[in-house]
Amino acid sequence: MRININTIKEMKPKGQKVVMLTAYDYSTARIVDEANIPLILVGDSLGMVMLGYESTIPVTMEEMLHHTRAVVRGSGKALVVGDMPFMSYQVCQDEDLRNAARFIQEAGAQAVKLEGGVNIASTIERIVGAGIPVMGHIGLTPQYVNQLGGYKIQGKTREAATRLFNDAMAVEQAGAFAVVLETVPAPLAGFISRRLTIPTIGIGAGTGCDGQVQVINDLLGSFSDFVPRHAKRYVNISEITSQAVSQYRDDVASGVFPGHEQEFGMDEEIFNQFVKDIQ
Repeated sequence: MRININTIKEMKPKGQKVVMLTAYDYSTARIVDEANIPLILVGDSLGMVMLGYESTIPVTMEEMLHHTRAVVRGSGKALVVGDMPFMSYQVCQDEDLRNAARFIQEAGAQAVKLEGGVNIASTIERIVGAGIPVMGHIGLTPQYVNQLGGYKIQGKTREAATRLFNDAMAVEQAGAFAVVLETVPAPLAGFISRRLTIPTIGIGAGTGCDGQVQVINDLLGSFSDFVPRHAKRYVNISEITSQAVSQYRDDVASGVFPGHEQEFGMDEEIFNQFVKDIQ
């Protein structure tokens, strides 16, 4: 049975840290799920780490649904959150509800994630009112990168900190079950976490958050274009994969691969009869 939003919300008063990782495909989802990660985010970050886009903005609903289906099939315990892509919830009420519902009904996710605070509070409330759990996302919101002027730390000034705090309160009041705080100064993120009753999940927001999320490609070192400051690389899959691919190339070129252990045999009598038949 999958973890539900009540289990996640109850972790905060118990002092249990919420752990979340991204996954974008069946195989990775199986590994993450078997490691007992309670939350899997199918993030629109897949646009950069899986599809090669320069940002998350080009990611479409169909791409998100495609990858979310795969992650749902690969998991059985984790709560799967689908990231609603750019302009899938900013156009009109009918469309944001329809797109949120598609994540649940068509892709099998248990919740959706929306970027924004005060500006989308009414949208969160409407989606939650339709029976769809929502995770908020404030601070550095990649879908708003053009408006923010780049990937910068958010909430550093007094005015910006106040706006961020108001965003957090608005997301909670709108009915979100948790909220991601991205690239926020640690003291501010800790203050917000203490004031909210719902869990905060940090990414580049310090230890004061109620949980943490990372892009799994950063954690594994499989995305080598750049390493965010907030990420910790636990292994260098890019280097390991490169070594394996190079060894495979050399083994094929030299005739070492495939070996007898990779071959399939055939009854000798049948083979000899076959040869006799065609000669």
